[in-house]
Amino acid sequence: MIEATGLTKRYGPTLAVDDLSFSVSAGRVTGFLGPNGAGKSTTMRMMLGLDRPTAGDVRIGNRHYDELDHPLRTVGALLEAGWVHPNRSARNHLRWIARSNDIPDRRVDEVLGLVGLTSVAGKRAGGYSLGMQQRLGIAGALLGDPEVLLFDEPVNGLDPEGIHWIRELMHTLAGEGRTVFVSSHLLSEMAQTAQDLVVIGRGKLIYQGTTDDFVASATARTVRVRSPQLPELKQALTRREVSFDESDGALTVSGMDSDAVGELAFAAGVTLHELAPQRGSLEQAFMQLTGEAVEFHTGEPTPD
Repeated sequence: MIEATGLTKRYGPTLAVDDLSFSVSAGRVTGFLGPNGAGKSTTMRMMLGLDRPTAGDVRIGNRHYDELDHPLRTVGALLEAGWVHPNRSARNHLRWIARSNDIPDRRVDEVLGLVGLTSVAGKRAGGYSLGMQQRLGIAGALLGDPEVLLFDEPVNGLDPEGIHWIRELMHTLAGEGRTVFVSSHLLSEMAQTAQDLVVIGRGKLIYQGTTDDFVASATARTVRVRSPQLPELKQALTRREVSFDESDGALTVSGMDSDAVGELAFAAGVTLHELAPQRGSLEQAFMQLTGEAVEFHTGEPTPD
């Protein structure tokens, strides 16, 4: 479990993280979201003792990171995949890390196999593609078989197969009871990966809770209805003062759930060919709830 309390970080006059408090539970994949400049990377660096908080506290399993005897056995992290020495092989890079935490060499080959790098483990890391570097960084995070995992933009450079793989890996790790905390700008991917969210803007907490509740709180739920008796259905909805839009031979009904729409249609003697609840997307919810926290706004295109 991760617990941040009143976490604050100043760089001179710049307030990067502002009295931020949140918790990350074990057995769940928690997404860490926010606009550029929101303070996500700074927060993750403070978790790992790479930056010292100006105020507040962050603990991993009730301990500060610098209090851990063999930190890689408790916390695995991928913050920057490209920090490998270019002339060192992937295997030797991981062996070097393993020896610093008394991790046996056999674990190196285990994680190389897990991330799919066994066949290139003896090659110079400087010749790796971005996707291969990401896999090597993930191998380093897994090296100590840790209880807590922190990933910052883990799918950068990965192809669709690799993205599917890391998504399933994170679900597996959480299913084993581990704490998985992942930051990403790919909201469509986070919608499929994260069960919980911590959302920040300008260093402040905007939301903490489940992904479903975040989307539901910011976007309207509607119901799509198709019927060979649309005029009769529209009359029934109008009598109940229910709003709807019509397009492509279907109605999008607002203000009623699918059960209520189905019961209304049945009472009106209307046959339905489709009755499908619709919900907003994580991207829509994110844009709505973080709009005021965006540091850099793009301008509207100027007409010719």
